[in-house]
Amino acid sequence: MTETPTAQTPAQGKARAQFTVPAQHPMVTVLGSGDSLLRVIETAFPAADIHVRGNEISATGDVREVALVQRLFDEMMLVLRTGQPMTEDAVERSIAMLRASENGTSDGQETPAEVLTQNILSSRGRTIRPKTLNQKRYVDAIDKHTIVFGIGPAGTGKTYLAMAKAVQALQSKQVNRIILTRPAVEAGERLGFLPGTLYEKIDPYLRPLYDALHDMLDPDSIPKLMAAGTIEVAPLAYMRGRTLNDAFIILDEAQNTSPEQMKMFLTRLGFDSKIVITGDVTQVDLPGGAKSGLRQVQDILDGVDDVHFSRLSSQDVVRHKLVGRIVDAYEKYDSDNGTENGAHKGGRTKRK
Repeated sequence: MTETPTAQTPAQGKARAQFTVPAQHPMVTVLGSGDSLLRVIETAFPAADIHVRGNEISATGDVREVALVQRLFDEMMLVLRTGQPMTEDAVERSIAMLRASENGTSDGQETPAEVLTQNILSSRGRTIRPKTLNQKRYVDAIDKHTIVFGIGPAGTGKTYLAMAKAVQALQSKQVNRIILTRPAVEAGERLGFLPGTLYEKIDPYLRPLYDALHDMLDPDSIPKLMAAGTIEVAPLAYMRGRTLNDAFIILDEAQNTSPEQMKMFLTRLGFDSKIVITGDVTQVDLPGGAKSGLRQVQDILDGVDDVHFSRLSSQDVVRHKLVGRIVDAYEKYDSDNGTENGAHKGGRTKRK
């Protein structure tokens, strides 16, 4: 994209910028079907008038707003040049990143284009990428550290991105196997008391991990990989007494581990292995007010070399927009009422 110098009228505090979209990029890729992307931009920048004529886009208005609009279109073009389409969600997240950078609330130099074009895994006609700055930093941390904790609310991609990195590591032969585990907390991990075969007993607790695998690998190959031991999905209780070498190990729902279980799991680490531990400390399901190992370990391992804590927030939720608002509403309620997940820490809902 080319742009003309911004013309400013200081007395009025106004600025103007004009962009030319190269002919190889149809305007629908920039403006969206039915101008859907343009409407998102116009809503986000009410102090700027944005006009389109042919392949020319101009913005006039508040100096800072016009400068951000100019940066936004530059970032959009960088993304489009990679062949990746822009979506309404991607535009909204790009605007949020640019505003955070401009306001000084972002603690990094990553640009929206750098975040949105980082490919992790391409499988079955789709590419898995981080969608937010914190997700990108989480993925980068997995590359750089042996043990990474991904802590954040539901829908922030903690487990999904870790799974994608595990499959990537297996396919590139960085590891020889993937081990996926969760605590079967609803059964107190006393699986012998549940009816059915072993797999029938553990399947409900591990189903989300199977679902993610099916998104990333040919479903026909998964049973073969599991039969060969290349992929193992097992409850946390089955990790005891083992040393896990040459493996990418993911512990999901780690907020439901006890401190003893967390220590046990961390000490399974063998040579040439990597561990990713994911969980949401606001959704602890341990019975009787038992202490969460994920909460405790943040104090124990803080500052330990080659251990990294990645924290995600409601701003990183990549499910329906309402999920992020629900997370924020619960946090506000708990802050105002001294509760936890809308209930007294003893377990009873607070009455007003």
